[in-house]
Amino acid sequence: MNTLFTRTGLTLAACVAVILAFAALDYATLPPPLPPYAQVRADWHPSEAWLYDRNGILIDSARVDFAARRLAWTPLDKVSGPARTTLVAAEDQRFYAHGGVDWLALLGIARDKARGGRARGGSTLSMQLAGFLAPDLAAPGRRHLWDKLRQMRAAWAIERGWSKDQILEAYLNLAGFRGEAQGIGAAALGLFGKTPDALARDDALLLAALLPEPQAGATAIARRACAIAREKDCARFDGLAAAMLGPARSLALDPGLAPHLAGRLLTKPGLRITTTLDRRIQIVAIRALKRQLQGLGGSRARDGAVVVLDNESGDVLAYVGGIGGASTAPSVDGANAYRQAGSTLKPFLYAQAIERGYLTPASILDDSPVQLDTASGLYVPQNYDRGFKGPVSARSALAGSLNVPAVRTLLLVGTDRFRDRLWDSGYRGLVEDGAYYGFSLALGSAEVTLVEQADAYRSLAQGGAWSPVRLTDKDPHEPARPVTTPQAAWLVADMIADANARAATFGLDSALRLPFWAAVKTGTSKAMRDNWCIGFTRRYTVAVWVGNLEGDAMRAVSGTSGAAPVWRDVMLALDGQGDGPPPRPDGIESASIQFAKHIEQPRTEYFLKGTAQRQIAFAPPESRRPRITNPVSGSVYAIDPDIPPDRQRLAVGVSGSALAHRLFLDKTDIGAADSQPQILAPPGQHRLRLVDLGGRVVDQVLFTIR
Repeated sequence: MNTLFTRTGLTLAACVAVILAFAALDYATLPPPLPPYAQVRADWHPSEAWLYDRNGILIDSARVDFAARRLAWTPLDKVSGPARTTLVAAEDQRFYAHGGVDWLALLGIARDKARGGRARGGSTLSMQLAGFLAPDLAAPGRRHLWDKLRQMRAAWAIERGWSKDQILEAYLNLAGFRGEAQGIGAAALGLFGKTPDALARDDALLLAALLPEPQAGATAIARRACAIAREKDCARFDGLAAAMLGPARSLALDPGLAPHLAGRLLTKPGLRITTTLDRRIQIVAIRALKRQLQGLGGSRARDGAVVVLDNESGDVLAYVGGIGGASTAPSVDGANAYRQAGSTLKPFLYAQAIERGYLTPASILDDSPVQLDTASGLYVPQNYDRGFKGPVSARSALAGSLNVPAVRTLLLVGTDRFRDRLWDSGYRGLVEDGAYYGFSLALGSAEVTLVEQADAYRSLAQGGAWSPVRLTDKDPHEPARPVTTPQAAWLVADMIADANARAATFGLDSALRLPFWAAVKTGTSKAMRDNWCIGFTRRYTVAVWVGNLEGDAMRAVSGTSGAAPVWRDVMLALDGQGDGPPPRPDGIESASIQFAKHIEQPRTEYFLKGTAQRQIAFAPPESRRPRITNPVSGSVYAIDPDIPPDRQRLAVGVSGSALAHRLFLDKTDIGAADSQPQILAPPGQHRLRLVDLGGRVVDQVLFTIR
């Protein structure tokens, strides 16, 4: 009896021990929870983001996540048949027959080990996928029996909840093929310049040869590909493997047409942004800019940018921030960088003067030397050619880009008013008041971007109404707001479209002349650092900048030899025969005019209604307000001790009708204003006054003798 109880107790204890052992084994080999297929798909985040044109065509991409190189999830039906078949045969030939663990493969491994043969892997695709989903299952050093059992149990769990196609699809997307390339999409594009559905059998053999050792050399990969292929003649694999592992391929399906815009808009992994760009126009702009910069050579100008707008919608049709080439700052976006505007701001100045009634296109402006007193000293504007043309019409002054008449026009308009007008026209870099920029604002001393330039000129094409540009299909269509009157905008457009008016400066056959109507203005900033050309037809506005992004001066590049040829090429490609000039708005009248003393040739001119004149003459001196022209207020003169004092007299100049006016130096009457006296003043500050018959001071200047 006691023996029976003893045996029963031993049996019970043994059962308990076995149960506990199995429980311990179950606990020790318990795999971590694995996500379902739907969650894996939902959690997939590519490292890239993509930029498309207005028609849905890929124009660029950018890598945003640098942890691994992943493209969009590749569905199984987007992987070529040879690639699927080859990879499955190489990694898990009985994939469709087993339930997650290939027992025949495991028995073969055990047999090889017993015979002392070479160890080989027995992990199925499901087991490898489990390692991708739970990295601790396949961490380095985890090759013990318990770890393998955990991986096997995870594979069984996957097989119970996933279909075979889902397992294979997830495996192909999660597998690491080479370096940081994760997934068959990144591997196919990065190693072969193909999409997964274009992979051939030899491509798949090389990819399969990479899987066991992604960093292997070309010789080892070629040898392994030959073994997988089971072919006798494998000579081709050496060359194929070397080509695959050669210098990084440019992705054939990533044209790289807008890298600067991609860098600006693509900020999150997986973004797919549809822009307003037109791929055809973008390519036209790139080619025109590249051709011009190559012709100029890196020693003359290294950088450039192009922006093309649709006038009606404000859509940006082309955005070229640079083309690389000889650039020393290729990552800088030339289309969005602030640079000095040069003469490109003049049309907005003349439009403001015309709409306020200060000028007409036929008004005579004096292109002669002028010195202006400023807080920082004398301002002496010069023309581009260092010459002066005397009396010229406002039309010729603007079309010929004369500087002194522009400064005189700014004196009429006022720097604060002009600065405000530029701000309203979209120039958001002008954050200071007019006094900060001074008279040089007329000549473009302010900094602007190419996009701002294009949109401001577009407002002239749209009858003086401005609205922000659109870069993506999500940008709103904001209503345009009036900035310049339609009449002033039309008159200025007509002035800068006048090839005859610009002939004295640019010649009759410059790059600015097109076989159809186009309004255009060039500009060159101080020290030849920036060269602009912006112009428009009825349908398009094209803006071009050429220069050096690092700020050094260009060599032998002018307004018509730098940016203008690019502008011309793009316009010709865009508009063909053109749409003709814009219709004349109400409030404009025309008149045949004559210029006294043949200042300019007779012509038909346009005026705001009620301001037309038929005889245009330069105002005679007697009709002008008397003023002291020399010395200029604020001047400082130094006495040279080596020159006799009476040889260092200062000539006094007076303009206008100064008959019967007297000049006073400090408190001393030095004679009649028209006697052109010469003064010899002692060191110190002096006041020179022009006084009329009634004793009223009509002008005065302060100067210093040292």
